[in-house]
Amino acid sequence: MAKETPLMKQYNQIKSKYPDALLLFRVGDFYETFGEDAVKAAAVLDIVLTNRNNGTERSELAGFPYHSINTYLPRLVKAGYRVAICDQLEDPKTVKGIVKRGVTELVTPGVALNDDILQSKSNNFLASVWIGKQVNGIAFLDVSTGEFLVSQGDKSYIDKLLQNFHPSELLIAKHQKKEFAAAFGSDFHCFYLEDWVFKEDYAQQLLTKHFQTNSLKGFGVEELTDALLSAGAILYYLSETQHHQLQHITRIQRIAEEAYVWLDKFTIRNLELYTGSSAQSVSLLDVIDKTLSPMGSRTLKRWLALPLKKIEKIRQRHEVVAYFLKQLPELESIKEHIARIGDIERLISKVATQKINPREVVQLCSSLEHIPQIKQLCLTSGNESLSLLGDKLHDCQQLCARIRETLNEEAPVNIAKGNAIAAGYSAELDELRGLSHSGKSYLDDLLLRETQRTGIPSLKIDNNNVFGYYLEVRNTHKDKVPADWVRKQTLVNAERYITNELKEYEAKILGAEEKIGQLEQALYAELLNYIAEYIAPVQQNAILVGQLDCLAGFATLALQNNYQQPEMSDDYVIDIKEGRHPVIEKQLPIDTPYIANDVYLDREQQQIIMITGPNMSGKSAILRQTALIVLLAQIGSFVPATSAHIGIIDKIFTRVGASDNISLGESTFMVEMNEAALILNNISERSLVLLDEIGRGTSTYDGISIAWAIAEYLHQHPSRAKTLFATHYHELNEMTESFERIKNYNVSVKETTDSVLFLRKLVAGGSAHSFGIHVAKMAGMPQYVIQKANKMLQKLEENHNIAPQTSLKNSNKEMQLSFFDLNDPLLEELKADLLGLDLNTLTPIEALMKLNEMKARFKTNK
Repeated sequence: MAKETPLMKQYNQIKSKYPDALLLFRVGDFYETFGEDAVKAAAVLDIVLTNRNNGTERSELAGFPYHSINTYLPRLVKAGYRVAICDQLEDPKTVKGIVKRGVTELVTPGVALNDDILQSKSNNFLASVWIGKQVNGIAFLDVSTGEFLVSQGDKSYIDKLLQNFHPSELLIAKHQKKEFAAAFGSDFHCFYLEDWVFKEDYAQQLLTKHFQTNSLKGFGVEELTDALLSAGAILYYLSETQHHQLQHITRIQRIAEEAYVWLDKFTIRNLELYTGSSAQSVSLLDVIDKTLSPMGSRTLKRWLALPLKKIEKIRQRHEVVAYFLKQLPELESIKEHIARIGDIERLISKVATQKINPREVVQLCSSLEHIPQIKQLCLTSGNESLSLLGDKLHDCQQLCARIRETLNEEAPVNIAKGNAIAAGYSAELDELRGLSHSGKSYLDDLLLRETQRTGIPSLKIDNNNVFGYYLEVRNTHKDKVPADWVRKQTLVNAERYITNELKEYEAKILGAEEKIGQLEQALYAELLNYIAEYIAPVQQNAILVGQLDCLAGFATLALQNNYQQPEMSDDYVIDIKEGRHPVIEKQLPIDTPYIANDVYLDREQQQIIMITGPNMSGKSAILRQTALIVLLAQIGSFVPATSAHIGIIDKIFTRVGASDNISLGESTFMVEMNEAALILNNISERSLVLLDEIGRGTSTYDGISIAWAIAEYLHQHPSRAKTLFATHYHELNEMTESFERIKNYNVSVKETTDSVLFLRKLVAGGSAHSFGIHVAKMAGMPQYVIQKANKMLQKLEENHNIAPQTSLKNSNKEMQLSFFDLNDPLLEELKADLLGLDLNTLTPIEALMKLNEMKARFKTNK
């Protein structure tokens, strides 16, 4: 059997330490992959897969040039692979035998610093979850920005944070794998750590060592035991993935649950805050994001995830937006400066991790040079909130001066390419460059002198890698060669010689070029050490620029879309005049006006609005726009309404649409009931509840009964949570007779002879019927079905066997459709057939066939 080669022995030893990662193994000018890794890499990267004999057996092989790492690495990480980068730790020229190699970085979806992997408008969070006995801990870290966040709470709170922060990778203890999947699903990219990593003492040790403190009291997180277990696991994972340069992680912050509006995962999805219901649909974020910088975009997502409850903080944001709208020149000026600021948050993190190149340092400087103008605009605004922001900005003038003094304006991406350090910064470097640059004229002079001395007209100077610089003489003139020349090579038509002067010059020039490279790298390293002292001030600037960008974006949004400043209050009233849905109004054709609506809710007179009306009339839009207006107000934005009085909301709950979860074996109705139960068990006196078509996932009378019971519970509950309840069960209109704070409204329609026009206007009073057949017609149902349905409806109405307003409140017996009270065996048979139909899965053709079958049975029995 063939023996394992030294190279493969080294590879196998390193690979055994990273069995879960795809290993990129540096061999000369290539990164190679072997075996299964090669098969995976070739498939993802579309590179050639070959075989070679590696001693014991043939092995698959795939590789790419080392300088193409930034092209190929992102594709592997985006495909979900953890990638271990194994570099040569010695110069092959200076080593006999096998070159020492080691993993210098482990890149995973949650631990990435490569610009081609990261999205500038989004954070790239690595998260960790610990499931405790009573409380659960969670931590988020974006290693590209240094943001480190922790929190803890029950499973629904952890679930909400996971939905809001969308981590790219999630760390979990191995023994909690099944429990995590049961509680939070399997949609996350998870990595499982040994259980011992999640220990209190170990976490405390890792965190205090990193922050160089005796305790974590200064960060206000020392009591969050379960959250700190997760935070410790993240630091452990960074160490395991060879990320040791972490100076930019300067603090750890608590996400204070009590400071922000509660938005459960259903509400985040139902309101389409970040993503629409389909690939083509538009989200709220798409409409309101008018930010101009990467920091602003990321801040806006955070604000949307964590709307404020503190009225003073909300008012401060509104005041800044109002100032910008009154002072449009200042708004444009600030926007102009913000637009020219690059991603200083990620650039300063690259300084800490030693990943920044000279061109990026120049970009950092160019960006920071706009801070003094922004600071001045804020300080002279006369607006207290803006002045506070401006006061905290650090002008970083000394830092910028040092960068400008050290680097060329057109510095290269790679420091090794040279000419990164500015002329005049280092006298030694300037002297060496002078020596190097004067080389050509020196050689020209030498050639001229030797030509005149020897009389050889075709003499030339050149160099090669074998013996450096040489003089070449054609054979016809070789008898003129002086005795002090030393012959080095004989060619067919010429001979090559060296001289002492040429060798001295060569040593001087080559030495100068090597020293230039070394000196440039040393001076660049000095500069990075200097910049590292400014990590905290630059991070502070990034945060403040992000906030300013958001507020300027809100002003632009209000200006473009006619949003108004909401009046924020500590009372319990929501009073919206001519409110509009921020997303739907942007999707309408230009000549189609949006039908605005008023909504008034309080805890004394009108706690629950029961909204009836036909399908497609706009009930759901009214529900959603109310929530979105409240949400926009509490993140600091103006709102799409002519006026809005918003009593602070602390929780927004929605049960909108069918969010079936078949993959977990749950029916539409089961999911609906789970969501409704979550709402009823968590409502507070400042909650806003939106319920759309509760109960439609089951039979009619079950549905009516459940919807009635839920509405009654909300009315009778001590919290008196403000509620919008859209329903197609017109029987619920009777609730106003028994429950004083329930009011009936309907979305009005205009009936014509054979059609219906949706007016989309919310008006007082209940709706008597649902216009279902009209909607079926608009949906393109075959004419036969429409005609048959109309005849059936007419027949039923003539026989007055269905009472449109069956009295629920006075009914003591079980409700049955009066049509089936007739003592007729055929009708009993049809009743059984109809109740057995699953209308959710019935196609129009199947409905037609069923109607034909019923018709045939009637004819047969006539």
